[in-house]
Amino acid sequence: MHKVKVEVFTAPGCSKCGQAKVVLQRVAEELGGVEWREVNVLEDLDRAVALGVLSTPAIAIDGELVYTGLPSAARLRSELERRLAAGGTPAAEG
Repeated sequence: MHKVKVEVFTAPGCSKCGQAKVVLQRVAEELGGVEWREVNVLEDLDRAVALGVLSTPAIAIDGELVYTGLPSAARLRSELERRLAAGGTPAAEG
């Protein structure tokens, strides 16, 4: 089974970053097949810059910056479900 890899980019003092982690963790646990990690932009600036992260929280899925803010749990779940069903291939926006 394909695993979807998710990175949540956070920064110290970011009020919404904690909420983003909670939402992501809950959705990942409910769906299964999702590996995620937190990336502190101050500790891994090269990774953040490589993906184009300009603000936090930001969420990258399978190495692609998808959200540059805090998505709703439903929106995040929908995107992850599409990617799991497609074997990790990005779904068309729409």
